[in-house]
Amino acid sequence: MEASSPSDDTARAMLSDFVQLLVLKAFQDNSDLGRTAEPGKMPQVALDVLQNMLSFVLDSLAAGLQEESPAHKVVRHWVDAFSTRVCHAMAPDPLKKFFRHTLVQTLTHSPVLTVSDAVQMQREWSFARTHPLLTSLYRRLFVLLSPEEAVSCLQDVLAEQEVNWQRVLSCVSVLVICFPEAQQLLRDWVAQLLAAAFESFHLDSMVTAFLIVRQAALEGPAVFPSYVEWFKASFGSASGYHSCSKKSVVFLFKFLSDLVPWEAPRYLQVHILHPPLVPSKYRCLLGDYVSLARTRLADLKVSPENMGLYEDVSLAGDAEEPRSQAAQDVEKAISMFEHTGKIPVPVLEASIFRRSYYVSHFLPALLMPRVLPEVPDARAAFIESLRRADKIPPAVYAAYCQACAAAGEEKPECADPGTGTEPCCGEEALEPLRAALGQLRALMANPMQYDALSAQMGAVAEKLDAVLGRRKDEVCSEETIQLSSLAPDVSWQYQVVVDLLLTAFCQDLTAACSFVPPERQGPWATLFVRTLCARALLPAVLARLCQLLRHQGPSLSASHVLGLAALAVHLGEARATLPEVDPGPATATRSLPVPEFLDGLLSCHAGESALFCLKFCTAAIAYSWCRFSPQPHRALRSCLSPGLIKKFQFAVLRLVSKAREPHPVESKASPPWRPFCLPSTDWRSAALALWRQSSFRELLEEPELQLTYRDWLQLEVEISPGADPLSDTERHDFQQWAIHEHFLPAPLASGGCGGDLEVASTVLIDVLMDFYQSPRSCDHTESPTWPHGGHKGNVDLFCRLQEMAADLNLSCPVSQGHFVFRVFHRRLKALAGGRAAATSLWRQQEVLMCKRLLLRLPASVLFWREEAEESAAPSCEEFFHLVNSELRNFCTHRGALSLTHDITVHFFRGLLNTCSRSLDPSQTANLTLAQCQTRCPLLVTSALSWWSSLESVLCGRWQKSGQVTLPQELQRLREAQQFAHSFLSPDSTSPAPSPAWVSAAALYFAVQRVRKDDVRRVLKQLDYEKEELLGPFFFFSLLGLLSSHLTPSATADSLTAMEVCAGVLVCLERRKLPWLGLFQLTKAAATDLRPPTLQMPGWATSCAWPRISTPGCCPSLSTGSCPTLLRLPVSGMKASCMLLSTCTSGWSSSLWEGRPPQCPP
Repeated sequence: MEASSPSDDTARAMLSDFVQLLVLKAFQDNSDLGRTAEPGKMPQVALDVLQNMLSFVLDSLAAGLQEESPAHKVVRHWVDAFSTRVCHAMAPDPLKKFFRHTLVQTLTHSPVLTVSDAVQMQREWSFARTHPLLTSLYRRLFVLLSPEEAVSCLQDVLAEQEVNWQRVLSCVSVLVICFPEAQQLLRDWVAQLLAAAFESFHLDSMVTAFLIVRQAALEGPAVFPSYVEWFKASFGSASGYHSCSKKSVVFLFKFLSDLVPWEAPRYLQVHILHPPLVPSKYRCLLGDYVSLARTRLADLKVSPENMGLYEDVSLAGDAEEPRSQAAQDVEKAISMFEHTGKIPVPVLEASIFRRSYYVSHFLPALLMPRVLPEVPDARAAFIESLRRADKIPPAVYAAYCQACAAAGEEKPECADPGTGTEPCCGEEALEPLRAALGQLRALMANPMQYDALSAQMGAVAEKLDAVLGRRKDEVCSEETIQLSSLAPDVSWQYQVVVDLLLTAFCQDLTAACSFVPPERQGPWATLFVRTLCARALLPAVLARLCQLLRHQGPSLSASHVLGLAALAVHLGEARATLPEVDPGPATATRSLPVPEFLDGLLSCHAGESALFCLKFCTAAIAYSWCRFSPQPHRALRSCLSPGLIKKFQFAVLRLVSKAREPHPVESKASPPWRPFCLPSTDWRSAALALWRQSSFRELLEEPELQLTYRDWLQLEVEISPGADPLSDTERHDFQQWAIHEHFLPAPLASGGCGGDLEVASTVLIDVLMDFYQSPRSCDHTESPTWPHGGHKGNVDLFCRLQEMAADLNLSCPVSQGHFVFRVFHRRLKALAGGRAAATSLWRQQEVLMCKRLLLRLPASVLFWREEAEESAAPSCEEFFHLVNSELRNFCTHRGALSLTHDITVHFFRGLLNTCSRSLDPSQTANLTLAQCQTRCPLLVTSALSWWSSLESVLCGRWQKSGQVTLPQELQRLREAQQFAHSFLSPDSTSPAPSPAWVSAAALYFAVQRVRKDDVRRVLKQLDYEKEELLGPFFFFSLLGLLSSHLTPSATADSLTAMEVCAGVLVCLERRKLPWLGLFQLTKAAATDLRPPTLQMPGWATSCAWPRISTPGCCPSLSTGSCPTLLRLPVSGMKASCMLLSTCTSGWSSSLWEGRPPQCPP
């Protein structure tokens, strides 16, 4: 700030008082004038004095002012007379009349410049090149005049008077720089001008429209669309303004032709490369114009093809050298390719439609010989992509490779993996930008200078362009920015610039907030963010934000948190103009808008990160609420993602215990702002103050912003107990409060459970199963309990599920079955129907999760009993269905004959618990196991498989319940096991218990543990002594053989199983036993939805064996065909399946419900 002497202050004050007096006399109604003055003369005298003073100022500015000259001081004091202090001391009506009169006089003073002068000199009248005192005068006039009034004044002046085009166009620049809403106003005005021009063929309207668009485009796409975009949108389609008639086409090309002698080369290039769309019968008009424009370019020694791929005419002056343009195009193309992984569209278009520029300039700039890096960089990858797309001629590519090889041989020590396209970020280059940012910060500390903030932001943008070596037209034009949120990478050159800008933004915001709240700070923050977003710097900004928020958040200071939160709000404000972000497969499977991407960087799974999440969310919500105070609800919905608002609710309820207590909400209009400038220890208080705001709580009642029970669980399950800021007791109390006091009684419409404990439990199961199958849980400590190494999460939620399941067992009607199986059925049904390998693996993972969840729940959930039938057997139908349809495919131990040990023990544990609560425990056990034999024999064979470890547990639990002898069915299993062991001994005398298939299964499992010689002896003994066991034993042996083919690295087991099956089959054939009936499908089974019944003469009872649906190897033959003993392989069938019998429809329907399992070659 410039120091002022006492004499200057006195002169300034006297001039301000004098101006106030003149304004009151010149612009007040005659009825308000004093009686001592003559009403007819005094206003005119005052008006003449004011007008003469303004004329002196404008003439001095036109003549050029020296910084220390007396005229400069006079002009500066006059501009200061329009300060805010003067405005507040006067009535608004006469002051507004004076400001409008001053603006009109400024625009019309000395109209000596013609339209041709304006077309030629327009680029010299941009905001950055206009005298600061003139831009300051405009800004101060616009303090009282709204953008609508300013644009209206421009319209009136241009329609009625001769104007000074330099002042008019510089006024347009100030409007678009200082008022974001002026962009749409000017676009609407230009649309009206063009419509009027083509309706009445009014040339002045056409001239005005083109000059205004070009002037606004000079300030860059951050504030106004580029000229190329506007020209293509206005005239490049069939709906253009000129498309209504031939006369309109003639009028357009007549106008463009008249401009040619004064046009800058860049505008001519735009008109040639993006010509207006005209019907074929009027192509001659377009051809004439193109010829004229090309002739003019030839006179200027500029090639029409030399316009760069990404170049606009915002600052169009003399054409740059094609080599310089091509190098900049290459830099931009590599940057876009690096972030999208695709060849940029402008490059593809140039390779087809601008072949001359592409081959003559772009490719030579791209294929500059260099020492190739060992690891291909972005330039090398881009070149390879172009080569594979046939966009580089083979001869050119071969020459490039040879030149690079020669460069490596000549100067291997100079190998540089970089592309040479990074910005110049030395201290000398950064110093002008740092100085401009310092001036911006100085203005923040003086609320009286806030009208100059927009102008200073323009200066910052100019210095940033110089540092980056880019033009104003370079927009971040990627459709999607590819960014790895787990390992974001920012080159050090860009990081220096980004860190400087982010630090300046945080410091500026802190300085501004120490004087005035956000709603009174003006549009500087919006312009700052637009400056970042309007350049290819945006990917680097987002990558740096990812580093800071995701990986360094807890270490940020309070001012940094506040600044980055405000930056996130303004990025959300500009979301419609920003590309989406693809954070990679580890984080998301789709691209995200910027607000959702920033929300995904916030995590609550650890203590420090949870507190940082609370800080950031609190700052972002409060800043947005205050910054857009007239419409805070709309701003929160548009600037912030719903996920961030939900995370705030989650964090404040979890970390601030007072937020859970009933408390009357406060009725202040907006959240308190002062706590956010205090140390980080006050963040909890600030969050609590925001939570208790009545208007904010009303906002949280909107459905899309409510923290539902499912939302809460999805956030809670990610928190590992080892990293939880809450202690075990605090976590238990919080979860109990959240479930039973907060969400359970809440109505369903507001995201609660409506008082239904089953609904709460169902949602909890869904969330747990989804989480432990998702990549999110891989961030945690490895746990062997769950599939996928690294899954852990908040295991305390399983305790809450166990508690709720126990409550439901006591309160819910048991006739409905247990809700857990309904959840499993719904989820598995959603995965049905797919035949792809991915779908099969996903279903297998889902089944494994169902089993593991069952093991976490009380074993009693497997059984339910009708209340009126206390003596009847408990029903296990739902569990039987799960075993027969799902568990037997993925959760078996020895092929298809045994479930895993854990689920087998869990079933029998639940059986004993159920028996202990029944009137007759033995009868309950007998009836249940009898059901197992007919409905789910896999449980019986599983018990026989694991009997050595299961027997002692069953006997011990049964005796502790006060029972002396085992139930008959359990005793039958024990006897079958004893028979199997005794049968293997030389002096076997123990009889085989019935049914025969149970004894055969026990014997089969026992045979698996003996030597090959003993197997032969057992088969011989079976042939002579236990003829009734041959059929079922062959059945189990054949299943074991097929299962061995499905087991990797089971060649030895497969050979042994083959010998056993062959031996048993020989015995069956020698005794003429009807073993083919084992694989026949009965008529009842064909029409019954239950598993088919396998009938074999000599069996004591029939058993329903689960069908195995494994996609596989052998095609079924026609229905009704009989099994045939094959001697030779058949085409289309695996030879390993042919050695015993074919896979007929009856066999496959009984055993596999389709085709048999896939056999290895």
